[in-house]
Amino acid sequence: QVQLVESGGGLVQPGGSLRLSCEASGFTLDGYAIGWFRQAPGKEREVVGCISASDGSTFYADSVKGRFTISRGNDKNTVYLQMNNLQSSDTAVYYCHLPWDPDDYWGQGTQVTVSS
Repeated sequence: QVQLVESGGGLVQPGGSLRLSCEASGFTLDGYAIGWFRQAPGKEREVVGCISASDGSTFYADSVKGRFTISRGNDKNTVYLQMNNLQSSDTAVYYCHLPWDPDDYWGQGTQVTVSS
């Protein structure tokens, strides 16, 4: 049974940083594309970015480009989302995502609140 668990969320002031982690149990994330999504209150879930399965290349939404970085841990079972220069518009629940057939896997989410 694959389980994804996000951690690292919290309350941070504008301009601050957080690093979110996505860990898998019952599965190794190495060799699989992993995505990060977020959902703000009253809004649809949106993609933040993703890391490729093979060469570690990354993609970012325009809203976070230059501020957020996705990387893999040395343990090969963790994917990180480093978030810098956080803004109030980044407030959301953040989810990691493992595309799968027939059903994708999602974590339970971790809350990020950016507020002074």
